[in-house]
Amino acid sequence: MKFIELSLSGAFLIEPVVYNDKRGCFLEIYNQEIFQDHGVPGNFVQDNYSFSRQKGVLRGLHFQFWPHAQAKLIRVISGAIYDVIVDLRQNSSTYGQWISCELSEENMNMLFVPKGFAHGFCTLENNTHVIYKVDEYYAPRSDGGLRWDDPDLKVVWPLDTPILSEKDASLPFFKEIGHIF
Repeated sequence: MKFIELSLSGAFLIEPVVYNDKRGCFLEIYNQEIFQDHGVPGNFVQDNYSFSRQKGVLRGLHFQFWPHAQAKLIRVISGAIYDVIVDLRQNSSTYGQWISCELSEENMNMLFVPKGFAHGFCTLENNTHVIYKVDEYYAPRSDGGLRWDDPDLKVVWPLDTPILSEKDASLPFFKEIGHIF
């Protein structure tokens, strides 16, 4: 696996080694020892699955408050997403900054998102399947999020009118949540 450190401290794009032959392919998605050797923490306790029927579905920007903040390892099984993370760690030099990357069934890349980040994605294809590991269990009382179109964050999305849940359409703005991490 190749670990590419991104501009937001602690975030990595991970390019797996893919073994192809006439039958198809094989790749290792997660190996705790290899991840730890590259400085990527993670003791994952839960796997999640997301299916989006249409291109243009936007999910996020989500996070969990302390003490249930989650690190995530995201991978697309089928389809493609435009993935965005926002640094919410107030003591970070990149606080309030965001980055994006494309994850797809074709590139097979993964994104490691450390604790203290908001995460969201927009589907780039119909019938997109996403799996992700988290290192803390889902805690409904710690559930949080930010508006996808927050004017202070200025996230550049690949669409103007996404398909949103009611919950995501009514999330607060960055300036309304204050310092959370």
